[in-house]
Amino acid sequence: MTLQYITNQQGDRIGVLLDLDTYQRLTTFSGTDPDLLTGLTHEELQALAESVLAPAAQAQLSDLLNRNAENQLSSEEIEALDRLLAQVDALNILKTRAKYTLQQLPEVA
Repeated sequence: MTLQYITNQQGDRIGVLLDLDTYQRLTTFSGTDPDLLTGLTHEELQALAESVLAPAAQAQLSDLLNRNAENQLSSEEIEALDRLLAQVDALNILKTRAKYTLQQLPEVA
């Protein structure tokens, strides 16, 4: 990748010149892929990709799963388990989308 900066008389970077391949990857990246998470920094995407369920929710989920295996849940607890499992599914989808977006990011130094 060829990357050149345009500077003003004070030496401040005011523009950038990219080789055609890099430009095409950047403009293609901003396309219409609905799975890309746009508007997030690399650091934000990385944090999202590595996120986990909150410790209290994880403890509750483990407890409910163990008790569910023994058929010891009330109807309210079954609803709570279903909500937690839905949260885990949603979190896993977001993590996967963040990882996918990171893989699609052009390598710009």
